Amino acid sequence: MAILVSRWGRQFQRYSKAGNRLVVGCIPYKFNPGEELDKSVEVLVISSPKGNGLLFPKGGWEIDETINEAVSREAMEEAGVKGNIEKKLGKWRYKSRTYDAYYEGIMFPLNVTEELGDWPEMHTRERKWVTVSEAMEGCQRPWMKEALERLVERLSNSTIITATPPF
Repeated sequence: MAILVSRWGRQFQRYSKAGNRLVVGCIPYKFNPGEELDKSVEVLVISSPKGNGLLFPKGGWEIDETINEAVSREAMEEAGVKGNIEKKLGKWRYKSRTYDAYYEGIMFPLNVTEELGDWPEMHTRERKWVTVSEAMEGCQRPWMKEALERLVERLSNSTIITATPPF
């Protein structure tokens, strides 16, 4: 069994032309067949290490990785999930709650295919599958709520919701 460890440090982070740190993240989701839209889609939220509300996995995009590698790494490190990364939901500029800096966050949907029993940040974060309504209510970051709204809109317009999932 391989030991999984989180990467950390700011020396290898990517920055925008404006000097903002580039952060990538995802909204992990899965389907529950035979339910109405609000209950048919569940999203995986994680706790902040400081315990301030619900979040989606996100973190710095490092110079030695592609954007998809960074998204996959953050999902595995923070939430212990793997899956298929889908088309970008958008890009948001937001102020850091910890540092006197602005970040540019790029979010993607992650259709979860595997949930790990062990992951690097399992002792500092809790993860929980919730309905979209619960995620909207518990998420304190407006830009993450907007990303979730975009995902719901995309899934609502998709034929995937009306089809029977293959599992």
